[in-house]
Amino acid sequence: MVVQNGLRLRLTQAERRLWRAFHSGTLVQLGDNPIGVGRTPGQNAPADGATWGPERTVRAQVIVALLLGAREPGVGAVPAVRLRGARITGRLELRGGTVDYELALSGCYLDEAPDFSGSVTRTMRFTDCRLPGFNGGGMRVSGHLSLSGAHVTGTVRLPRASFESGLWMGGTKIDGGVHTGALTVDAGFYLENAEISSGLRLVGARLTGGLFMDGATLRNPGGDAFTGDSMVVEDVMKCGKGFTALGCVRLRGARLTSLSITGALRSPDTPYALHASHMEAREVYLKYTEPVEGVVTLAHSRIGTMRDDPESWPEQLRLNGLIYETLRGGSIERRIGWVARDPYGFLPQPYEQLAAWYLRDGNDLLARRTLLAKQRARRRTFNPLGRLWGRLLDVTVGYGYRPWLAGVWFALLLAVGTVTFGLVPPRAIKPDESPGFDPFAYTFDLLLPFPAFGQRDLFDPAGWTQGLAYGLIIAGWILATALIAGATRVLRPS
Repeated sequence: MVVQNGLRLRLTQAERRLWRAFHSGTLVQLGDNPIGVGRTPGQNAPADGATWGPERTVRAQVIVALLLGAREPGVGAVPAVRLRGARITGRLELRGGTVDYELALSGCYLDEAPDFSGSVTRTMRFTDCRLPGFNGGGMRVSGHLSLSGAHVTGTVRLPRASFESGLWMGGTKIDGGVHTGALTVDAGFYLENAEISSGLRLVGARLTGGLFMDGATLRNPGGDAFTGDSMVVEDVMKCGKGFTALGCVRLRGARLTSLSITGALRSPDTPYALHASHMEAREVYLKYTEPVEGVVTLAHSRIGTMRDDPESWPEQLRLNGLIYETLRGGSIERRIGWVARDPYGFLPQPYEQLAAWYLRDGNDLLARRTLLAKQRARRRTFNPLGRLWGRLLDVTVGYGYRPWLAGVWFALLLAVGTVTFGLVPPRAIKPDESPGFDPFAYTFDLLLPFPAFGQRDLFDPAGWTQGLAYGLIIAGWILATALIAGATRVLRPS
C-alpha cells in the first residue's frame, strides 16, 4: 500500500516490481520491445500499448511517488526509476516538483502527456516511447532530457527550459512540432534522423554545445519548418547529409559560431525558403544537395568566412547589405551571376562587397570585372538615352575599368586615316607656306581635340575623304569624353 497526496494506492504485481527495484536503480522489464536506433524515426515506439494488460501496466502515480521520495533510498546504491515495455496510465505530473532521482523509460506507452513544467530534475529519458505530448515549460534538468527514438503524437513544449548536459531527440518522430522560447542547453542539442511536423521553434534559444540535425526532416509546408530567430549557438549548427526542410528555415538575427547546411530546402510557397537576414556567423558553409526551391535572403548579415556553391542557389537571392570577410568557391562569372539575382532588381551593394573582397584578396583584375558588371547591370535601369550613352561608355572604355579599349579604338582609327590619306592626300590650303604632308600626323591631329602637329589647319580634304575627316574628329571627341567620363565614374564613389 502506497500513500500519495492523501490517497492510498494498492500496488499491482508490476508496480511492486518497480517499487522494489527503485532503491538500487535496477531496470524493470515488462515487455520485449525492440531497442536501438531505427532507420525510420520513431519506429521502435510501441503503437499497440493501449491493448497491454495489467501485467504490463504501471500507474503514473506510482512513478511520481517514487521520484518524490515515497521510498527511502538503499544504502550504497543509486536509486532510480528504470522501466521498459510498460503502459503508463494517468498523467505523469511533477509540476513544480524537485526530483533527486533519474527517470529512464524505454519502449513505454504513455496514455497522457507528461507534465514537468517548473520542475527541477535529474536526467530524464523517454527512449523509444510513445506519448501524446510533453510539457516541460520552465523545467530545470541537472543532466539531460532524452526523447530519442520516441514517437510524440502531439507537441513538445519546452519554453524557458534549461538542460545542463544536453537535449537528445535523435531518431524521434514528433507530429505536433517542438515549441520553445528562451530555451537553454548547456551541451549539444541532437536531432539527427529526427522527423518533426508542424515546425521546430527555437526563438531566442541559447545552445552552447551546438545544434546537430544531420538526416533530420522538418515539415511545415506553407509555414516555418525551423524558426531560430535571435537564437545563439556557440558552436556549430549542422544540417548535414539527408537534412530536408519542407517549409521556411528562419535564422533572422541569429548569432552562430558556425553554420553548415548541406541538405535540401524546399519552400516555394512562402516568402523565403531560407530567411537568414541580420545574422552573424564566423563561418558559413552552404552547399545544398539540390537547388533551393524558393527565395533565399542573407540581407544585412555579417559573415566571417563563407563557403558555398553559387550554382546551388535559387534564381531569387537577396544579398543586399551582406558583409563577408572571406569568400570561397565559384568562378568570377558565377559570382557575378550570384550577386545579380535580387528579386527587387539592381542593387549596387552586393557588387561593391564582391569587388571589395577581390581587392582584399589581391585580385585587382577580378575587382574591376565585378565593378564593370555592376555598371552594366545599372544601365538596364536607365531610360533609352541613358542606356545608349552607357553602351557607348562600355564599348569605348569599359566604363573606365578598361581604358585600354580607348587606345585600341584610337590605334584602329589612326591606321584607317593614315592609310586613306596616304592614298588620297588632302590639298594644301597655302601651297607655298605648307610643310610636307604627313598622313600619320594629319590623322593624329584629327583625332585629338587639340592639334599637336599643326597639320589639321594646313590641309583640306576633298570629296569623300572630307566626311572621313569629320568622322575622325567626332570620334576623337567621343573617345576623349568617354575616357574622362569613365575615369570620373571610377574615381567617384557610386
